[in-house]
Amino acid sequence: MPIPLTLTEKIATRYAVGLRPGQVARQGAIITIRPKHVMTHDNTSAVMGKFRELFKEMAPGEDQLAATRRLGAGERDDCGQASEREKTPRLHDPHQPVFAIDHDIQNLSPENLGKYAKIEAFAREHGIDFYPAGTGISHQVMVEYGYVTPGSMVVGSDSHSNLYGALCCLGTPVVRTDAASIWAIGTTWWQVPHVARCTLTGRLPLGVVGKDVIVALCGVFNNDEVLNMAVEFTGDGVARLSMDERLSIANMTTEWGALAGIFPADEVVREYLYSRADLFARRGDARPKYTRQNVDAMFEQDLAADAEAAYAVDLTLDLSTVIPHVSGPDHVKVMRSLPDVERDRIRIHKAYLLSCVNARLSDLHDAATVLRGRAVAEGVDLYVAAASAEVQNKAEQDGTWKTLLDAGAHALPPGCGTCIGLGAGTLEPGEVGISATNRNFKGRMGSREAQAYLASPAVVAASAAAGYICAPRRFDEVEPRFTLTIHPSPAGAEEETPILEGFPETATGRALWLPIDNLNTDGIYSGKLTYRDDVTPREMAAASMANYDPSFASMARPGDIIVSGANFGTGSSREQAATCLKHLGIRCVIAASFSETYKRNAFNNGFLVFECPDFVESLRAAHAGSKAPTIDAGRIIIDFRRSRLAHAGKTYAFLSPSETAQELIIAGGAEIVVTRRLAGAAGSAARAR
Repeated sequence: MPIPLTLTEKIATRYAVGLRPGQVARQGAIITIRPKHVMTHDNTSAVMGKFRELFKEMAPGEDQLAATRRLGAGERDDCGQASEREKTPRLHDPHQPVFAIDHDIQNLSPENLGKYAKIEAFAREHGIDFYPAGTGISHQVMVEYGYVTPGSMVVGSDSHSNLYGALCCLGTPVVRTDAASIWAIGTTWWQVPHVARCTLTGRLPLGVVGKDVIVALCGVFNNDEVLNMAVEFTGDGVARLSMDERLSIANMTTEWGALAGIFPADEVVREYLYSRADLFARRGDARPKYTRQNVDAMFEQDLAADAEAAYAVDLTLDLSTVIPHVSGPDHVKVMRSLPDVERDRIRIHKAYLLSCVNARLSDLHDAATVLRGRAVAEGVDLYVAAASAEVQNKAEQDGTWKTLLDAGAHALPPGCGTCIGLGAGTLEPGEVGISATNRNFKGRMGSREAQAYLASPAVVAASAAAGYICAPRRFDEVEPRFTLTIHPSPAGAEEETPILEGFPETATGRALWLPIDNLNTDGIYSGKLTYRDDVTPREMAAASMANYDPSFASMARPGDIIVSGANFGTGSSREQAATCLKHLGIRCVIAASFSETYKRNAFNNGFLVFECPDFVESLRAAHAGSKAPTIDAGRIIIDFRRSRLAHAGKTYAFLSPSETAQELIIAGGAEIVVTRRLAGAAGSAARAR
């Protein structure tokens, strides 16, 4: 009898490689995936470097074992030059990657324009679909141009790839090393997440939109209930949500802590895809495109979870009880209702209507409706950027764009910009901003001495006109009605962990206790350095934790072990948040839990992280009275074979790294593992000849 599967498991099984006949991709399993597409944006240049390195590492005629030993020891070609030892890089499948430039597009420096030119030249050389700066935000481009389809698996080297789930696609982030691996061999490793079912019932009140729904979900379920899970949305309330609302909700499942947020393939999705297919036909688009007939074929797939599928968590939210809320300041999961916030009359200096979560046509319409006949308040700057050139063009045609500009909005090009602290309008010290973006972490949108709140486009517009945070109309105070059921998972058997040759059986070091949950990547490694390709390892190490604790880098010593709270490394997909700690000499990071993207970045760069929540809670209790951001917690001893950690006379159990994880640490990262496979494939081809 077939095993009942969730929708996530069905799609993962469809895109898994190497499964035995009848085997399925179950929750928690580590599998090899071959996604339909992999998207990269400005970080394409970094992926290009990683991709080329994969082909440089193997010397012609070199024994594979000798090469992997050499590479694992950190040896490289003298001067790192591309000589006759370098193999010609070839993409496994040029149709898999998609390049869409969107992050730093306001930066017209010769260096940045030169980087973009190199990305475009690389795309042209390899026949990769390329979308230049100004086309739009990468995720919007992926949807508008037809790369995202129901039942497919599409990944992106960006943490908001969850957005693709609005179209019943398994959209999930990967990191730069994963992207390079997919370019080279078409596949990467992936752990199938546990799955949560979120049932939405009822109908949203007038003036309440999808952004309010996801802000409510982040606020009421703010204890990591869906951390690192895939969330499958269901219930009668889903059918009443527009495509734009679903895109907003799926996008911000990232901030909720989830790896994916998937909506069902229903008539809303079908009609949206029909409209895109009609547009492709009118424009005479080349690949990728689909016809109405293709859309009908997509819906013939099995695109629903089985009735008896097992879920880790069941959540419900009554949409009729959702009213506009505001997140912040400085935290997505700190939520207050608009009626409550309005009483404080929080003055603002800047307002933002942009980003991949809320800059589509309906969002611009909502803001324009509020601002029609009004003006942005004195002392307030409102910045507007459409999600894509197509969206802006439609807004210009129907008068929406003019209404916003007439009210005093500053127009920015369609891209990310201020959302990530780049370009015009970033927050200055002491300023307060209200934003329709998806993140408000301290220091992300500018100065760490500023404050940022999140809200819907209508609330942003109303606040910009009033000069303080407020709603466009009166809402009665209503508490969201929700339920939560956590289904226990079976306990694993206690046994010794096999230790591979080259991986330490034990490790010791000083514990540096960072008493914080949800320590985000902006806190670990500043976004201001993320898209600079000239930062040295020493500079990266010095920048470690600068937004969290400016004194951390000077306090830390090689061999130290970081210990922190839940959801360590949440936020963006920047891998430097892992590599900066490795360059600083940190032995490993222990946390109550990790952002899955951070965990991937760490292992892909040969940097060890693991979870030990009992130890974290012990340190939390022992240092409860301290206000210091970084605390010397004394020496710890880690026994990986027995999965035990000793500290201050007590021992704590943890799950030791699997053999797959150990292999990544021993090799020094995923690049070496991929190089082995490339060498093996090349050797097989040579023998065949």
